[in-house]
Amino acid sequence: MSVKKSLASLGLMILAGFSATSFASAAVAKRSLVINDDDRFMALRDAAFHEDAASAEQHAAALKNYEIPSYVDYYRLRARLSKTTNAEFRDFISKYEGSAIADRLRNDWLLMLGRRGEWDLFDQQYPLFVVADDNQLRCYSILSRAIKQPKDQKIASEARTLLNSPRDYGEGCYAMVTYLSSNGLFNQYDLWAQMRMAAENGAMPLAQRLGKLLNVPDRQLAEAMDKPAAYLKKSPEAGHAGHELYLIALGRLAKTDHEQAAGILGKQASQFSDNEKAIGWAQIALQAALKLEPEALGYWQKTDAAPLSLEAYQWRTRTALREGDWKLVKSSIAGMPASLKSDPTWVYWYGRALKAEGKNEEARQQFASIADQLHFYGQLALEEQGQKIGVPATVKPLTPEEIAPMEKNANLQRALKFYAMNLRFEGTREWNWELRKMTERQHLAAAELARQNNLLDRMVNTSDRTKGELDFSQRYPTPFNDSMYKTTQSLGLDMAWVYGLIRQESRFVMNAKSHVGASGLMQLMPATARYVAKKIGLGNFVPAQVNDVETNIALGTNYLNMVLTDLGGSQALASAAYNAGPGRPRAWRSKLSRPVEGAIFAETIPFNETRGYVKNVLSNATYYAALFEKKPQSLKTRLGTVVPKGMTAGDPDLP
Repeated sequence: MSVKKSLASLGLMILAGFSATSFASAAVAKRSLVINDDDRFMALRDAAFHEDAASAEQHAAALKNYEIPSYVDYYRLRARLSKTTNAEFRDFISKYEGSAIADRLRNDWLLMLGRRGEWDLFDQQYPLFVVADDNQLRCYSILSRAIKQPKDQKIASEARTLLNSPRDYGEGCYAMVTYLSSNGLFNQYDLWAQMRMAAENGAMPLAQRLGKLLNVPDRQLAEAMDKPAAYLKKSPEAGHAGHELYLIALGRLAKTDHEQAAGILGKQASQFSDNEKAIGWAQIALQAALKLEPEALGYWQKTDAAPLSLEAYQWRTRTALREGDWKLVKSSIAGMPASLKSDPTWVYWYGRALKAEGKNEEARQQFASIADQLHFYGQLALEEQGQKIGVPATVKPLTPEEIAPMEKNANLQRALKFYAMNLRFEGTREWNWELRKMTERQHLAAAELARQNNLLDRMVNTSDRTKGELDFSQRYPTPFNDSMYKTTQSLGLDMAWVYGLIRQESRFVMNAKSHVGASGLMQLMPATARYVAKKIGLGNFVPAQVNDVETNIALGTNYLNMVLTDLGGSQALASAAYNAGPGRPRAWRSKLSRPVEGAIFAETIPFNETRGYVKNVLSNATYYAALFEKKPQSLKTRLGTVVPKGMTAGDPDLP
């Protein structure tokens, strides 16, 4: 099959994925309840996302005088995106050139051009895409260059660097891999490296596609991926493909039984080359590391120079941190790709490894390179330099003359309109688009406009962007201070920590609702809210009350106090419990072989979301404490030390 036909068929598949097969009766009823122009606009938007072109055209025709005409035109096109002509795309972008929605439509157009294989027009338009945050478009851009420059080896290198997170791949990246493989720019080793990452991430659809490129029968691949124990009962098949599938099956088995996988690899070691054995141990080590098993360190020590995924590079280092092996911490970070090595996380821990070796001057240079950054590892680096964490000098107050232009800014006003309609995605797109053009003082003025409109999340996020002009009253607001003070005082709870948690949980969006059903300022799950209400004697509690600010604060702070008590007063453990449930941090602590500093515990939390959450909450809390107490603080002290303790500790009924 030609590349052009292959891409066309891929395009049909992806477009089919966007089409709606049915509508829930509630959604249909919602679209029919058109009371005013805003309701009609919402109905237009809904029709566009369901590719209901007839309804979209009807609603758009009735919105000729709507105050946001660009979005009316966009949703009209969006409803029939696959049938939109290049001339229509071009006309829209020309009409609204320089706007956020024009850039959004250019993104849609570029995806269509990539699927259609219209590379000359793609190459003309891609440099004009401002946001440039679509990974598929990056892949299509590489594919276009590969088609036009089939002998350029740099293209393959760029593709390898880009393809590091299989869950984020789309049709564009698969099309790129297909072409690079057919053209000889990707070899079997490249494809198997991608296959291992797909297996590591459980990305079976991607693995199946790669399997076709590698001529691996679907049944054989499915057995290795889904029934690894059965697959591993036989010896590895001869040849590169047979060995690779066997190693993948070992990694899949290690997800449920790393000891069994290690035993099998040990018995079959003579069948593999040194490099293959290192890859096999890396597959097993990652799964053991994610379960915080102490054996993981021994597995990692057998990986030598095995090619690793970005996730594996980091977990090799985290395992070494947890076990106190500073030599491995250093060598593991030194072996990371440059994109990882320069991350403040690994800059800090590399400095700590140097310090453990007594190389204090080299360590100091590492800490100094990030100590001015206002985040968890910047704070820790500052403390390594012998300083505590304070509040930067306040900028010169904004004047009315600086704020006034924000009130007249068309894009910001459009964003405010969307926020008032609870269209947060569109509102944030318009808001952030305008911030691109602003100075730091203007960022602060825009943040003040957000404050005036009670959009505290926008205020925080906008103010957070500045590096020289800093206003911590915007970055760390304290709404509902009276209620918060009264409640935390009665519980003996650290108010700075509570505010730090809310800043991370909801960014002070009072009606925030998460994808899992958590609600309100402190993001309480319904079952948790009911449990706490019963415990504190809140009579006649009904779930709707969780969105009342006073009730939400009362329930949230009481629950936070419960998990803090349950976990021995450790804010690091309790923050993890608030996000992931108290049973998980108990289990993570129980796997420790020795007491560890809180920063190591936080960095080795196996859930990505919870790991980031704990670090952000405690970083926030440290700044809030500096604001409240008007004196520098220690994040290290707040993190404390986490000691091993059995899983039986704590209240088993605590949700």
